[in-house]
Amino acid sequence: MMTQTKICLRLAIPEDVPILHKLIEASVRGLQAQDYTQEQIEGALKTVFGVDSQLIADGTYIVAEAESGAFESAGGKNSQTGWTIIGCGGWSKRKTLYGSDHWTGREDALLDPLRDAAKIRAFFIHPDWARRGVGSMILKACEDAARSAGFTRFEMGATLTGAKLFGAKGYVAVKPISIPLVNGESLPVIHMEKPA
Repeated sequence: MMTQTKICLRLAIPEDVPILHKLIEASVRGLQAQDYTQEQIEGALKTVFGVDSQLIADGTYIVAEAESGAFESAGGKNSQTGWTIIGCGGWSKRKTLYGSDHWTGREDALLDPLRDAAKIRAFFIHPDWARRGVGSMILKACEDAARSAGFTRFEMGATLTGAKLFGAKGYVAVKPISIPLVNGESLPVIHMEKPA
């Protein structure tokens, strides 16, 4: 049964990027269609949603894996490890609040943990694993790591879909954000914060 499938968390590595691209696209198309139009999803997949390789380089991007024998249709099976990536998410010590490698509004300057909030970033769960606790596991690992790095607050640009989980985990909506997309659409997200 799926409920007994072992799930492990580990830091993402550059070799995960092709699998993460597939996972992110499946997650966005499968889980965000209730909150965003098809045009918003397509525009966001070209710029906002995707892999941020800076998070991987910083060692702050986490993947959740399940034993491959139990689940083959997720982001992708790693035949060398026998595990399948089913979710991802991270935290950042840099100013960028959201966006993939293709996003032009990036700010890679380092944050001051005594003054700034750590950024909770880029959460994507495979649709077949939604509402099974995977996002919560990744979120806790991100918060614990950011806290260990000296941060006392967290903030994010949550999708309308993700805001439901984050609200249940103590994050409070601060203000709406409208992200302009390359296709002329805009993507509404919610700036959310939480004390550590």
